[in-house]
Amino acid sequence: MVFEKKPIASSSSQNLKSPLPREDTPLIGKGKPLSSKSKTFANVFIAIVGAGVLGLPYAFKRTGWVMGLLMLFSVAGLTTYCMMLLVHTRRKLESFDNGFAKVNSFGDLGFAVCGHFGRFVVDVLIILSQAGFCVGYLIFIGNTLANLFNGEVSMVSGLSLGISGLSAKSWYIWGCFPFQLAVNSIPTLTHLAPLSIFADIVDLGAMGAVFVEDVSLIMKQSNEIIAFGGLSVFFYGMGVAVYAFEGVGMVFPIESEMKESRHFGKILALSMGLISLMYGAFGALGYFAFGPDTKDIITANLGAGWISAMVQIGLCVNLFISFPLMMNPVYEIVERRFGGGRYCLWLRWLLVLIVSLVALFVPNFADFLSLIGSSVCCGLGFVLPALFHLLVFKEELGWKGWTVDVGIVTLGLVLGVSGTWSALVEMFSVKV
Repeated sequence: MVFEKKPIASSSSQNLKSPLPREDTPLIGKGKPLSSKSKTFANVFIAIVGAGVLGLPYAFKRTGWVMGLLMLFSVAGLTTYCMMLLVHTRRKLESFDNGFAKVNSFGDLGFAVCGHFGRFVVDVLIILSQAGFCVGYLIFIGNTLANLFNGEVSMVSGLSLGISGLSAKSWYIWGCFPFQLAVNSIPTLTHLAPLSIFADIVDLGAMGAVFVEDVSLIMKQSNEIIAFGGLSVFFYGMGVAVYAFEGVGMVFPIESEMKESRHFGKILALSMGLISLMYGAFGALGYFAFGPDTKDIITANLGAGWISAMVQIGLCVNLFISFPLMMNPVYEIVERRFGGGRYCLWLRWLLVLIVSLVALFVPNFADFLSLIGSSVCCGLGFVLPALFHLLVFKEELGWKGWTVDVGIVTLGLVLGVSGTWSALVEMFSVKV
């Protein structure tokens, strides 16, 4: 389980002779051996749990803990339903004898339903979402290290303000830049995937440390908390919740490698249910422990001490090595469209530079989660699955089916537009 979003599928390769893994290669399991129910459960768990969990306590502070829980459980249920819409749509297309024998990825589905335009839309949303996740990683790394070593970097930061106007966060992001260029130069996932094992161990330890700290503080003191934050923060909270559960593109490779795929729906529902309970506990306990002082990155509330420092540094290392894994789908799409499907070093370096520059200008981690969740993840997670399902099953759906699909598309669009506006307002407002 890693504090990042796992790479999601965009489109299948045209070159059948190439055995190299692509962005839709499952992180657990390799090709021939099909996954058991337990391994499928683990795949879903890994694909969903990500950096969004770190911003949940702050989101609960903004929305209120009852409202936050209701939004989390609602988004979990809707995301699960939309994932199954994609599975049913693919199975329907593969049952046709019209050339759609293999739909291996989200991009393939877009092409099968809407042609080149459908693939283009999916590709654009995947680029924005994956790059957005990586921007969040750099924001986390910069802000966490600046907070952790505040006493040590204050003089450096003050000196830099007189020289080049760089903040402590900017120094850390630029310090990561040359090393990110190096690790993002690795051409395939084969050499990167083992790093996720280290990330899983770090994340389990980090979540355990945060839970222990939360419970100990709750037992010692009580904070003023709110249950409902009002409608003004509804779209903001929904954006964070949608981001936290984003992973819809991984449903194809996970379902494809399951030994008994007819049970996939039950395993998916069980996984999402447990993840939503874990998310709810993490967000609520974090808010209960720190109350109005809850920060946008919950680890910033851990205080001094070597355990706290190790947890925060471990998470920074985790997200640093996860960066190239998350950018791999972006490289696959960009190299396919602009590099003839061949490895292109300068394109990768340019993309790393762009992501780093964006991270420099985004001050708040949780606000950025809400922006990505609203602007991109609503489209990937809600709008496209329901739209593709409607287009493929339009002649078989009754009025109830039409109502549900059209309703999900409408809801996704409303959440996307309103949530994006709300997140932008929060991001550029003056925090007091």
